[in-house]
Amino acid sequence: MDWHLYNKFYTGFWLEGNQGNNAFSLNRRGQQRIYVAPFREGSPADLQVGLEVAFSEIEDGTEKNFPGLAAFIGMRHLGRPAVIFDNHNHAFFCWVAALMDGFFDKGATLVHVDQHTDMRKPNAFWAERAHEEHPGEAAFRYTNFHLNVGNFIQPALAAGFFSEVIIIDSSAGFERALPDKFVLDIDIDIFSADMAYIDEVYKLEKIRGYLKRSLFTTVATSPFFMPQREAIDIICNLFAT
Repeated sequence: MDWHLYNKFYTGFWLEGNQGNNAFSLNRRGQQRIYVAPFREGSPADLQVGLEVAFSEIEDGTEKNFPGLAAFIGMRHLGRPAVIFDNHNHAFFCWVAALMDGFFDKGATLVHVDQHTDMRKPNAFWAERAHEEHPGEAAFRYTNFHLNVGNFIQPALAAGFFSEVIIIDSSAGFERALPDKFVLDIDIDIFSADMAYIDEVYKLEKIRGYLKRSLFTTVATSPFFMPQREAIDIICNLFAT
């Protein structure tokens, strides 16, 4: 697996100003920037909680600052690539890189396992501008400076990355029939306290089954919704078998 696009663009940087995930409640926050971690090739065992604020938001009048991952991790699981990151919009860049590397073809099915649908529309949709700049760079800029954790799926559908999205955000969702092959997108907040009404062992078993059929997998640890140490432990458990 050649992770050159991830190594080239994800080197660790501060996101500042009214853009991307930093735009949430920016004019009311004391924390004026958030950190986007560098990429590393490794395994779930290499995941660590970062020291910097990766997500900042005002909730019920209180500023809340959350660390993310110390590094995003690329790996192979059951012979197929998977990428683990904190804020969920980074999935968009991963999908562009996976398409460029031929891990799936446009028009695939996306299976989105998440407490939330993440189906909001962004202010601007992404268009490949290969004649103007490298598509990897275009995707990196769009992912980080335009998208946020709730609006990254609609532009992927509009660009034809996926022909459909199957959202699994409930007990009924886990009972849905899925195609033989698909692109898998997991948010670890499916294991949050709000989702505890679905048995944890059941969720682990279902998602492990999805991993066996996935062409390419993205996993978000979602700092705003999940303590990152808990998220890391769940990921290690998910990928253990």
